[in-house]
Amino acid sequence: MQLSAKELRENRELAFQKTHHQKLPLLNALKQYGEKDIAAFDVPGHKRGVGVKVLRDYFGTELMKLDVNSLPLLDNVSNPKGVIAASQALLADAYQSDAAFFMTNGTTSAIHCMLMSVLKPGDKVLLPRNIHKSALNGLILCGAIPVYLPTEFRSKEGISANVDPQEIKKALMSDEEIKAVFLLNPTYYGFVTDLKTIITISHERNVLVLVDEAHGAHFPFHEGLPPSAMELGADISCVSLHKTGGALTQASAMLVNSSRVDVMKVQQVINMLQSTSASYLLMGSLDGARQNLVLHGNKRLSHVINLSHYAREQLNQIPGIQTIQPQDSKRPFDVTKLGIHVAGLGMTGFEVYDLLWKEFSIQLEMADLNNVLAIISLGDSKRNIERLIEAFRLLSKRYTKAKTSHLIPTRQIEPEVKLSPRDAYFSEKELVLLEESSGKISGESILAYPPGVPIIAPGELITNEVIRTLKQLMKSGAFLTDQTDKNLDHILVIK
Repeated sequence: MQLSAKELRENRELAFQKTHHQKLPLLNALKQYGEKDIAAFDVPGHKRGVGVKVLRDYFGTELMKLDVNSLPLLDNVSNPKGVIAASQALLADAYQSDAAFFMTNGTTSAIHCMLMSVLKPGDKVLLPRNIHKSALNGLILCGAIPVYLPTEFRSKEGISANVDPQEIKKALMSDEEIKAVFLLNPTYYGFVTDLKTIITISHERNVLVLVDEAHGAHFPFHEGLPPSAMELGADISCVSLHKTGGALTQASAMLVNSSRVDVMKVQQVINMLQSTSASYLLMGSLDGARQNLVLHGNKRLSHVINLSHYAREQLNQIPGIQTIQPQDSKRPFDVTKLGIHVAGLGMTGFEVYDLLWKEFSIQLEMADLNNVLAIISLGDSKRNIERLIEAFRLLSKRYTKAKTSHLIPTRQIEPEVKLSPRDAYFSEKELVLLEESSGKISGESILAYPPGVPIIAPGELITNEVIRTLKQLMKSGAFLTDQTDKNLDHILVIK
């Protein structure tokens, strides 16, 4: 069959892209450096692993050789002109963005930089309350004022989903001072908002769209996944290539795709907040992960998606559990997020999470009161999926009839903001008993981790509902972080 002119052109473009992305500018430069016989009188002090035998034994000589500092051969991330610049350009091309920046302190740091790049003290930013704590801390750094959006709530599982575009339109029409919209896309459980509509609504009013796309680094590389923020025209997004893209832990990227954003300002902010000793192991892993995603991502992600569908099909046949189904979502859904509703076992998600680890050596991504989450990604196998399914079969036989099914309500608290996060952070504070804190203004964040969503944040009013929720989470075995009193008998409040 003869191909059309359009199909021929697309095939040529694809062939060019594949050839183009064979390149590994930074990894190849690191390899060249590692092969040289060098008398090293610079840092790091382990001198290619020679000085610390225990690290050489555990990590291997080859890896220790590549743990290096900025050198002319290897470029400098603070002012990239050589192999880092070339690697970042390839990453930008892979994500259809105008610019890409390597981030070696995770998407946490990328979100700080994103907010600092476009917002100043007193600016208003529209955002959902189910944000990661990095966004809240970014508001403390830049001084912007949060205007919170309600999120859709799925009562079946007791979880927040995402934001209705009409809520954003209503908020922007009622407050012309809003400078940016900040979105979480996808959520931890794979829910995707209608980004295209939100971007259109926002850009019509000259409002920036910033996206925490930490859990969507794989989106551009398979047609069966939701479209990425860059593809849809968002101004800035942050992607955790270490989460679902195959890079080493902490390796992330900030993507810019807008004439509305000053790219030089972005680089200045990154230079202010990111270490001048950025890890070449992490940056090299970003280079390698990009090549792998472009050249092999589609095939590998097809396998991942098939594993996900198979796991859902099998798990849904087990009494006492239900998976969070893609077809339940009104919009595209990230099927690689395997959310499992476990209330029918008569246990909390935290209990199931612990049992799977202690008895079956199965490590899940996270748990909440009613659900657990498994993330299926590039390195997963049919064998491990079968282990997960069989473990749930055994748990079902053991627990389903032993307890009554229950659902613990976990609707997202809608806080009353009394002070901006920055003003609250710099205010004088004192510790008071949690029991006696209702009516006071919180001076700290308290959050369940993962996913790292604050239950209460600096500047928000503490209510009886907040106190009840914190107690309930503690009793249920949630891992709470960031509080001053680790036992949570006390809470830090504004004087």
